Order: sequence, then structure tokens, then C-alpha cells
Amino acid sequence: MRLSDAWGVELKSIEIDERWLEEAVARYRRIEDLQSEYTVALHQLEVTVRSPDQAVEVRITAAGDIVDVTITATGRSQGYDRLGRSMKDATVAALDGASWARDRLRRDMFGDYHSLKES
Repeated sequence: MRLSDAWGVELKSIEIDERWLEEAVARYRRIEDLQSEYTVALHQLEVTVRSPDQAVEVRITAAGDIVDVTITATGRSQGYDRLGRSMKDATVAALDGASWARDRLRRDMFGDYHSLKES
């Protein structure tokens, strides 16, 4: 069949691979499902970190929400300045831990997922 546009230019027919299309739609739906699961998991996965001097412990989700901050016995015996540094160090470590958890979760959930180009 010959197709032409409004200017009389011949358009080549397009062959549609229905199996590829069905696979692409199924993959897209699976990716949407995985993204939803990933979002939920970000808020459920928790990481616990401590300051280098073990004075402060912080629990944080992979989404970056701080769940709990605990001052240990070591921290209670420190002065305010040193405790403040320990809290800052633990908070920075917690943010790094959340980032690590997100990356790990992403690798675990999406790592084996190949692009359509590789199919």
C-alpha cells in the first residue's frame, strides 16, 4: 500500500511488532509497580548510625526521615559543646546512611531490570 501526505510525498508503511509492543506495555506496568513498592520501602527501611565517639545514635529511614535520636551513657557524661559535635556527626552519618540505603534498595529492586534496548 502506498501512502502519501498532503504534499504528495510518499510515506513508507510502518510495520508494527505486536509482540514487542505487548512486552513493552507489560514492562512499563512492572516498572510502575516496582516504583510504587520502592516508594513504600523507602519509608519502611531504617538505618541506625552512631557518632564516631558512640555518644549519639540516630535511626533514619531510607527516605531521609529521622525516626529517633538517642544520647547514650557516653553522651550524657560529655559537655554540651562536645555533645553538640557528636549530634552533628551522627546526623551527617545518618544522612549518608539514608543515601546508602536508598542506593542499595534501588540496586536490589531494579538492578536486574534490563532496558528495552537490551531485549
